[in-house]
Amino acid sequence: MSRSPAAHAVVDLDGGIILAKIDIAAPPERVYRALTDAAEVPTWWGAPEVYRTESWAADLRVGGAWKATSRSVDGTLFVVGGEYLALDPPRRIVQSWRADWDGGTETRLTITIDPVAAGSRVTVRHEGFAGRRDSCADHGAGWEQVLEWLAKHLAPPRASATR
Repeated sequence: MSRSPAAHAVVDLDGGIILAKIDIAAPPERVYRALTDAAEVPTWWGAPEVYRTESWAADLRVGGAWKATSRSVDGTLFVVGGEYLALDPPRRIVQSWRADWDGGTETRLTITIDPVAAGSRVTVRHEGFAGRRDSCADHGAGWEQVLEWLAKHLAPPRASATR
């Protein structure tokens, strides 16, 4: 049985920075689309036992707003949003991040998608958590989970066994 690639996050609690990475068996263009397409993001971002993204709206341009609305397993609705600060398709997305569960404090998210032999290396750098160690640690664990959901979503179809 094949397991999804494992994401790994390194969290600098003093500096308030998260660095998470995963290799995904998909080309950068496909990864970029999965991260930015308003119709596609809700199909993979979340899991029934944790939360589900119910909607994702994005004005995909520098200065454009984005917003995700999700529902936790207990039914609680929560929202995260911000604006796009830089876009370099299919290699880089930079955006602000304001989560209502985190007091609306603005942080900065940079997603880099680099081609590698097996597909793409996705690197998330999330910064702006200085002085908020618990939030930094929680987001670090969250990014590992989200990157694994993304890898699972983009995994090539498994060939069926034939006799």
